[in-house]
Amino acid sequence: MANLGWTSVKLTRVHARAARIPVLRPTRIATRLLDKRDYVLVQAEREDGDVIGVGYAYAGTSGGQLLARVVNELLAPMLVGADADDMVGTWERMYQETLLVGRRGGVLRAMSAVDIALWDLAAKRVGQPLAVFLGGAVKAVPAYASGGYYRPEAGAWADAVTDEISLNRSLGFRDHKIKVGGLTLQEDAGRVAAAAAAIGNGGRLALDANNAYGSAAEALRALRVFERAAGDVGLWWFEEPLTADDLAGHAALRRQAETPIATGELAQTRWEFRDMLERGAADIIQPDAGVLGGVTEYMRVVRAAEVFAVPVAPHWHANLHVHLAAASSNCLSVEHFLLDKDIYNFERLLTPESRLAVVDGQVVVPDRPGLGLQFDEDAVEEFSMPG
Repeated sequence: MANLGWTSVKLTRVHARAARIPVLRPTRIATRLLDKRDYVLVQAEREDGDVIGVGYAYAGTSGGQLLARVVNELLAPMLVGADADDMVGTWERMYQETLLVGRRGGVLRAMSAVDIALWDLAAKRVGQPLAVFLGGAVKAVPAYASGGYYRPEAGAWADAVTDEISLNRSLGFRDHKIKVGGLTLQEDAGRVAAAAAAIGNGGRLALDANNAYGSAAEALRALRVFERAAGDVGLWWFEEPLTADDLAGHAALRRQAETPIATGELAQTRWEFRDMLERGAADIIQPDAGVLGGVTEYMRVVRAAEVFAVPVAPHWHANLHVHLAAASSNCLSVEHFLLDKDIYNFERLLTPESRLAVVDGQVVVPDRPGLGLQFDEDAVEEFSMPG
């Protein structure tokens, strides 16, 4: 083999921890109760320095320890000694080596966290923000304020939505998303009408059903009620009306609906997104780098969506997705959760200065190397899980 004049640098350590952060106020979506959040946190190191790459993924309301074990027992042993700069090759190797126990589910989430850590490590080694390392820039990226969960203690349903939209607007957000599917159709329609009234002219409203409806016909009936309730404000998109696996149902709904249909937050790997795009199952796709396979697979999916002229609105993880959005051309908006809402609570694990900045309703790509995250070790220790 020819000498290419390049010496690879090896990974020396890949390790995962699990953290569980309680949701302090009762919180519900259409299909389940949310009382805690589990995360897997990954660290990666290489032989030529003391820089540590960090990655993470959401494990659900349980499962953090399971994902940490996948990293430590299945993935880490095959990665130590591997080329630290070969993220694409490492992804393929992890996928192939876990075919019998993985391909989807928790193993893919664990792979995602490892892949994110490797990209963070590589960007840090050259002193660049991940967005720049991927070909983008340090800039402000459009974002929307996500929320509208079911919290009975927040007051009457419509009043709670109105208050939350007002809070979002005070922070400069023009665009918003609320939950539907968890109440009667009439009660949810009242919440949609209240949200639209609070948004007023110039803003946009998306609805997230979290797989609440059993068929395309049922979802279409609900959507038409919500469209009437939204009035002149209209609906930006209707998210996950059906189970994530029902691509045929999403495609059928899309053919009949006026409001754009969005889905994809639970889809994993480029192959599932290929099916989604080829079958016309979504007007907007919502990839989650912490679910589908990390930065490597996310960028593959986004490039495919560009070819199909399908816009992207990434799900969750704004601290990561702000970089990926800045390095792609078809991102509509990044989903942002105010930490004080205590819904998506990942930033409780970060030092305050490394939390994502919001300026006039946009999120700003950090100018620090890599992801720009710094874990607060006291907080990690507080919420860490044994094992």
